[in-house]
Amino acid sequence: MARISAKIFLLILLGLVSSSLYAQNTKYIPLKVPDSLAAAKRDRADQKDMGDVLQTVFHLKPSAKKDTVGLKPVISVVPALGYSLQSRLAVLLAGNAAFRTAPQSNVSTIISSLAYTENKQVTLPIQSSIWSHDNNYDFVGEIRLYHYPQSTFGLGSSSNIENEAPMDYDYLRFSEIALRKITGDFYIGGGYIIDYHADITIEPTENGTVSDYTNYVPKKSLNKPNRHTTSSGFTLNGQYDTRDSPINASEGFYATYEFRQNLKTMGSTTTWSSLILDVRKYFKFPANSSNVLAFWSYDWLTLSGKPPYLDLPSTLWDASTNAGRGYIQGRFRGAQMVYGEAEYRYHITNNGLIGGVIFVNAETFSAAPGTRLQTVEPAFGPGLRVKLNKVSKTNISIDYGFGTQGSHGLFVNVGELF
Repeated sequence: MARISAKIFLLILLGLVSSSLYAQNTKYIPLKVPDSLAAAKRDRADQKDMGDVLQTVFHLKPSAKKDTVGLKPVISVVPALGYSLQSRLAVLLAGNAAFRTAPQSNVSTIISSLAYTENKQVTLPIQSSIWSHDNNYDFVGEIRLYHYPQSTFGLGSSSNIENEAPMDYDYLRFSEIALRKITGDFYIGGGYIIDYHADITIEPTENGTVSDYTNYVPKKSLNKPNRHTTSSGFTLNGQYDTRDSPINASEGFYATYEFRQNLKTMGSTTTWSSLILDVRKYFKFPANSSNVLAFWSYDWLTLSGKPPYLDLPSTLWDASTNAGRGYIQGRFRGAQMVYGEAEYRYHITNNGLIGGVIFVNAETFSAAPGTRLQTVEPAFGPGLRVKLNKVSKTNISIDYGFGTQGSHGLFVNVGELF
């Protein structure tokens, strides 16, 4: 797996630090309206973030901007550097807009970034969460525009890393889901999702074996030029969220489900259905500390039919692209995915500027639809947290994960992974 040099590591940190300067000047409170803004300010009075450090080092004047989000959008645009196993070094232009549709509504957000990677990938994701003025509705949208060279390693969690076969394709996703408040923190709703992969090509495996992709795809369409697949259908969704912060939770519970039905009559290549269950729980541990013990379960199941190969459940292809630290994106793929993770988050400095994590996860996949789950593949590793913004509790996450068959690598994110 890919390694990272000290020089690249420093470049990443410099890019992220440049982000923190701007983030400190456009402070952003958690999505839920606090009971007492004054109490929230007191709680963070002795806390420090990268903006405070840079102000001290470079003798900068404290920002005069308010640390709340109002009806007028707060817009941030910043260049940065990133790194992951699937992309290697990435140069990106990231931006977001935060606003309220009414003074007491939750914060609505639109987040996007344009990136070009060392692996010649071009990505443009756009995510949005727009709350109604009374918080009775949440409209959740996503658009992905990718040119994405990426290898596949076969089906099932027993697949061999030496079966790597380089692929290339263009990818478009459009998703829009409307959630309606039923009671308290429980929302249900539905929407529409389309995943379109075009100009799909695959090269021979590095060890000369026949790839699972070749066996999976219908022979009559395997060699067609400009090969493409479409998955188009409706979803039924539910959400229950009692977290104290959706950005960096220290306690609470979060659960969502998504039932998806793709139909040929709606343009799909095949008719198939799936179910995603995402459950997370957070505890303060010890109870009187700021340290957090977090658990995550993510199950992505094909219920019927035969999805296109690139729409099968896969490592790090969940909505947040975080399920599977320790492995390259797409390392495991199959009709059924069962995933679990535990992480302990602790303070290293009393002012909250520096923290650490220890994580362990495990995943298992079946191969083609109708087959059983295979071996359980574990991963583990340590991580470092640097406080980017003390108002929203946003951290720079720097983790190093170790998996099986020699898989290992650095994972850099802005924000907690779950």
